[in-house]
Amino acid sequence: MSRTTVVIATRNRAAELDRTLSELTALPERPPIIVVDNASTDGTPQRLAARFPAVRVLRMPRNLGAVARNRGVLAAATPYVAFSDDDSWWAPGALAEAERILDGSPRLALIAARTLVGPRRELDPVNLLMWRSPLPEQEPTPGGRPVLGFLACSAVVRRRAFLDVGGFAQFIRVGGEEKLLAYDLAAAGWQLVYAPGLVAHHHPSAVRDPAARRVLELRNDLLIDWLRRPWQHALRSSARAARAAVREPVARKAALSAAARLPVLLPRRRKLPPNVESAVRMLEAGGRYGIAA
Repeated sequence: MSRTTVVIATRNRAAELDRTLSELTALPERPPIIVVDNASTDGTPQRLAARFPAVRVLRMPRNLGAVARNRGVLAAATPYVAFSDDDSWWAPGALAEAERILDGSPRLALIAARTLVGPRRELDPVNLLMWRSPLPEQEPTPGGRPVLGFLACSAVVRRRAFLDVGGFAQFIRVGGEEKLLAYDLAAAGWQLVYAPGLVAHHHPSAVRDPAARRVLELRNDLLIDWLRRPWQHALRSSARAARAAVREPVARKAALSAAARLPVLLPRRRKLPPNVESAVRMLEAGGRYGIAA
């Protein structure tokens, strides 16, 4: 029996989710699957009940965004959890390989997989950044490169480590949630690796709002700097955001949103420990900061 549960957060993407679940339920590992529905209005829960009765559905009363995944992890009864989006799924054998790696590496909290995009199975550019990560190995990990980021649509986590650091931050909703979780796992002494031997497929949904997501990404990057980075770095980030806000409406919305949230969030500030801050700066110097390396 699989010791990895697949958790998916979804909202109003019934058609894409149908394909994803068709792929996941056909896996030889037969993983338990939990879908967290973010208050869909397109009949997603009813469609799941009819087509995939073995899939557990958690219905949220409102849209929680990325943090809905936390509910799925809490509900999981396995030691490991694999994240898929409603437009991504795991290749046969990937979850079994993830279990093997995690079993042999007790300080490993997260494995980022090789992500193939679309019907042509093109390598997601983030994978190249992760493979070229300059971070030194703390301990040898089979098949992995040390990283400080990942793609949430194709990662496997140790459930205990994920919950110990609080999972995905509630204030983020979506857009950059991976960065803060990676920082917090590393700060707690956990390892993160990119393992190209694990494969996931991502067929990006057409149901997207790129402008709204970009606002959230810029806002969240700024908030994460204030919550985890040195004051000097946060001030420089704010200065750059202010300059961009003068010229760009998207940057202006992001800066205003961050300013409104910051007074509430600042009491939760926890500066990264020196070794993690040093790793972040190493990635910044190599041009890989904030992506997934």
